[in-house]
Amino acid sequence: MATYISGPVRVTVPATSANLGPGFDAFGLALSMRDTLVAEVADGGLRIEVRGAGADDVPRDESHLVVRSMRAAFAAMGAEPPGLALRCNNVIPHGRGLGSSSAAIVAGVSLARALVAGGQLLLDDEALFQLAADIEGHPDNVAPAFYGGFVISGREGDEWYAVSAGVDPRVSAVVFVPPTPVETKVARGLLPDLVAHADAAANSGRAALLVAALAGRPEHLLVATRDYLHQEQREPAMPESLALMHALRADGVAAVISGAGPTVLAFTGRSAPDLTTRAPQGWACHALDIEPTGVVVGE
Repeated sequence: MATYISGPVRVTVPATSANLGPGFDAFGLALSMRDTLVAEVADGGLRIEVRGAGADDVPRDESHLVVRSMRAAFAAMGAEPPGLALRCNNVIPHGRGLGSSSAAIVAGVSLARALVAGGQLLLDDEALFQLAADIEGHPDNVAPAFYGGFVISGREGDEWYAVSAGVDPRVSAVVFVPPTPVETKVARGLLPDLVAHADAAANSGRAALLVAALAGRPEHLLVATRDYLHQEQREPAMPESLALMHALRADGVAAVISGAGPTVLAFTGRSAPDLTTRAPQGWACHALDIEPTGVVVGE
């Protein structure tokens, strides 16, 4: 029978942006916007408190994504706590392409492991990442939420992989968040089953260039973030986002759709002009750093 930690455990987990233009389903970047969650084992029942983003929408029962992720991690460790109390302070917008679901999953599995005495021995970091990616179904947001920074991820055989790559300290980002969400399944439903070989080749080249641009050649970010596979195809679901992205790129700003959208992410540098004035009316705008640290437990 598992032994549980007495008292609450706290985790913070960053927002993430996937794809970054040409790195479709492979590139992910952690951003300096973090959700904070606190959980503890209780005598019985389930108590959930949610503040901030999603407070009016997320369930307060076993279907809550953090709770489902905790249950999966507990099961992997052979643990079944008698009850749980969970408090979520959400900053990451929901349904906007900033990795809120991956943050919930990574937070959940990390909380569960931290609540079990000796949890690190039962479920090491690699196993925890594999579990989180299994729950999400793809690793591009989970990987940077777990490890921080810029991560290239995917699947080889039966295993997920995640490889961290460097980010030049001159690189930062501004995100433009529209007031209404777009469901990922809706955005994915607009993608074609087949793409032209020339587009696939062009996308591969831009993705390779983007790794180099982020690592130390940020002057190439505009060219490196040109996508051929998914952004234009999703315009019917987010026309205002595509219009903003095109306007920024026409002015030389390396702007992309963040994840499945509809948030627009623009890469900036220390000497870049202030982009916050470019936000359409009703949109939120956040100037963010690239977050080098992924999920943090106990601080």
